[in-house]
Amino acid sequence: MKVRTRIAPSPTGDPHVGTAYVGLVNYCFAKHHGGEFLLRIEDTDQVRSTPQSEQAILDALHWLGLRWDEGPDVGGPHGPYRQSERSAIYRKHVDELLAAGHAFKCFCTALRLDEMRVAQRAAGKPPRYDGLCLSYGAAETARREASGEPYVVRLKVPENGVCTFDDLRRGTIEIEWQGVDMQVLMKSDGLPTYHLANVVDDHLMEITHVIRGEEWVSSAPKHLLLYSYFGWQPPSIMHLPLLRNPDKSKLSKRKNPTGMLFYKSMGYLPEALANFLGLLANSAHDGQDEILSLEQMVERFALDHVPLGGPVFDVQKLDWLNGRYVRERLDPAAFVARVRDWAFTPERVERIAQLAQPRIERLSDLGLLLAFLFAGRLPLEAADLRGGKLDDAAMRQAFQLALFELDAMPDWSIAGIERALKRVAEALGRKFRDVARPFYVAITGSPTSIPLYDAMDLLGRDMVRERLRGALEVLGVPSAKEQAEWKKLLDAVPQGESA
Repeated sequence: MKVRTRIAPSPTGDPHVGTAYVGLVNYCFAKHHGGEFLLRIEDTDQVRSTPQSEQAILDALHWLGLRWDEGPDVGGPHGPYRQSERSAIYRKHVDELLAAGHAFKCFCTALRLDEMRVAQRAAGKPPRYDGLCLSYGAAETARREASGEPYVVRLKVPENGVCTFDDLRRGTIEIEWQGVDMQVLMKSDGLPTYHLANVVDDHLMEITHVIRGEEWVSSAPKHLLLYSYFGWQPPSIMHLPLLRNPDKSKLSKRKNPTGMLFYKSMGYLPEALANFLGLLANSAHDGQDEILSLEQMVERFALDHVPLGGPVFDVQKLDWLNGRYVRERLDPAAFVARVRDWAFTPERVERIAQLAQPRIERLSDLGLLLAFLFAGRLPLEAADLRGGKLDDAAMRQAFQLALFELDAMPDWSIAGIERALKRVAEALGRKFRDVARPFYVAITGSPTSIPLYDAMDLLGRDMVRERLRGALEVLGVPSAKEQAEWKKLLDAVPQGESA
């Protein structure tokens, strides 16, 4: 049996280091066993999925050094490799489940489902579909469908008993069927949910080992039930521990940069980041040098060496590794080439020059004017942010609202940035010019610089997020309660009003 693994990212945002971590583990395991590694795009969420996000994910994983044997950009015998292009395949398999009585059509409205969940929570029960439409006979189901009532297709789940399965690293896991929901398999728009598409694709693409994050442990019974209903042999399963912050909380962009583009913008070398992620999965043996190439990580990789405790994403360790790569692995010519690729591509230099030229009198002015473009977090103090018309409380609100808006932007662009910041000013009931000054300081380190929107666009979403987070740490990080209250200010501004 040839080992075949996969990574299946959703193109709904910036590429995440957690995606890279899971992808690296799958790659190393497959290649260690002489197998194949696939990439599949899970874009069934048509509202949030974008081609730009897909391309960013592919570019980021390529930058890290990963290559796949099959995928949307390289083709292969098991395509198409985008779920949005496989609708007919899923429809066929849903029809098979319905015909065999393993699934049913559910006509419940969103209002009824909301009321059901409220009642269940009030009764101290976990939210779970109550099976109303499962009780309908064939005639009633046909009548509702004929009348045009929208419906979803749900999975039939055993009422009693225990689902028992083996995890390659965790051993035997048992989950009671009573705690497993009657999962929606196909939405009313005819597109599948992750759960159906994941199982069908893994089977048809001949995936032998599913290695994914531990957040999917609770979904394993649904997936294994589908394998059973279809009469298929399920793949071997392993759930990786989630990456953690130093305080052991789940790695989150609310606390630390999680986007791969941030680490690229900061000047980390891709081989250093890959090395760092590889050590989180398989730490170095006693006395072994921790500097490992991708080939070396593949050679020594073993699933039974993956730690079950959440590995800590220690940026100081990453800094140490990256420093060693910069000093020990690059000769002067290679170092110059890396610096050029990092920040001085012809296109970037030309754009920066066009923005800087009207704002200088001497070429030596460029250093102070543009230094912020080649820095990480700025050494700000509260006094630097003050001096405008916003007090500390208003600035805290402005920066946090901007994070909400900028995170929600589907595409990073000057026009989108402008809309987002003007919407923040509208939410605060302030003139935009009053709100703009603290943003100039937080983003560029100065109240005057190249145009703010261009500066933010050049820095990128991840770096801007880190600068705003740094400004909030100087003024006081808002509590969860404050964030929830302030978010209402944005919700009160009609979309498009501030454009």
